[in-house]
Amino acid sequence: MLAEKPSLKKAIRLPHATAMVVGTIIGASIFVQPSEITGQVPSIEGVLMVWLVAGILTLFGTLVCAELASIFTRTGGVYVYLKEAFSPAVGFLWGWAMFWSMHSGIIAVVAVIFARYLGYFIPIGDMGIRIAAISVILFHSIINYIGVKQGSNLQTAFTIGKVLAIVLIIIVGFTLGSKLPQHFQTGEIQQQEISFTQILTALIAGLFAFGGWHMVTYNSEETVNPKKTIPRALIYGTVLVTICYVALNTVYLYVLPLDIVASSTRIAADAADVLVDSGGGAFMSGLVMFSTFGAIGGIILAGPRVYYAMAKDGLLFKWIGDLHPRFGTPYKAITLQAIWSSILVLTGTYRELFTRVIYTEWIFFGLMAIGLFIFRKNKKFERSYNIPGYPLVPAIFILASFLIVINQIIQDPWESFTGLSFVLIGLVVYYLTNRKHMKL
Repeated sequence: MLAEKPSLKKAIRLPHATAMVVGTIIGASIFVQPSEITGQVPSIEGVLMVWLVAGILTLFGTLVCAELASIFTRTGGVYVYLKEAFSPAVGFLWGWAMFWSMHSGIIAVVAVIFARYLGYFIPIGDMGIRIAAISVILFHSIINYIGVKQGSNLQTAFTIGKVLAIVLIIIVGFTLGSKLPQHFQTGEIQQQEISFTQILTALIAGLFAFGGWHMVTYNSEETVNPKKTIPRALIYGTVLVTICYVALNTVYLYVLPLDIVASSTRIAADAADVLVDSGGGAFMSGLVMFSTFGAIGGIILAGPRVYYAMAKDGLLFKWIGDLHPRFGTPYKAITLQAIWSSILVLTGTYRELFTRVIYTEWIFFGLMAIGLFIFRKNKKFERSYNIPGYPLVPAIFILASFLIVINQIIQDPWESFTGLSFVLIGLVVYYLTNRKHMKL
């Protein structure tokens, strides 16, 4: 009798999927440095409006993903959508950029942030920071190696914890903050006319703070009833994060003058210091550690599913798509991701790779939304979810995606060229290794 082939285990339900959206998006930036937005838009109303608009634009992106997820239930998410809409070459480029920089790079970045804040409690030095960052990468990789259920349960627990912490900050902020003599003060910032360029730069910073919303789509085959679960998780998660971000920034502006918010690199700690006199540093460090630890779990869970899907399609070595005979996880893809992310941490090269290439994901997001129009015209694609506001909603998201890319090219043409060149090298690799799929 032939042995039963291992398969991906369906273990992700709506609460887990929603937690993955929320937990992956909320990392460290909202607790540390909203100053980039405040510095560009020196207005209390303007700051809150930028966060709200960034949340709405992110919601538009999740709505696009929601409809696509209801069409394609294969593991791989954005990779599958790009491959089916355009060609295997475009899907390969997404996976290429993901592994070498975008996804592995963000794992390294978040792990290093976790380790740096660990250094607040334990003096560990530069090498100690790298070892701690690698340790947390390996820990989460082992958890996800053992099973998607274990990984998603851990992600859910930490997401619940960080959302409760945010709710606590909001309640304490408005309760204790009400005793302060003044609220919503501009400080030394003078009211001035805000240009479109400033608004766009602030909005882009806000959109980057919402990064990671799409990752839940990578796990379709491990999700219970993915045609309904993933769209709902995307929408519920994005709305919840938007509420959290707007509420947190309202608290910051309620207790701190606008000029302090604009210059602060530890905003949650500064707000805590004002409310409780001292202890802000320990509070902020612990909160950032907790939040980043949870975020890493969701990011590590998501990425290998794309490499698994690519291997199954013949775009990567077949063995990368092997599933563990007992755990039913893409264990070789998980191992490769852990090794490369750890190398990026150890060498410190993640900084240059990540910052140069991360903007290019918005090219793919724009293409993904264009793909929605292509699938709508093709009657053979059945969907169980229809994006509201079609065609305006995806059109606005496409415009936002390409504005981000154009702005980056204008602001820093050399870095943009370097990052884009790195991604396009993938075309050469694709052509040399997958000629039969070349359909550009």
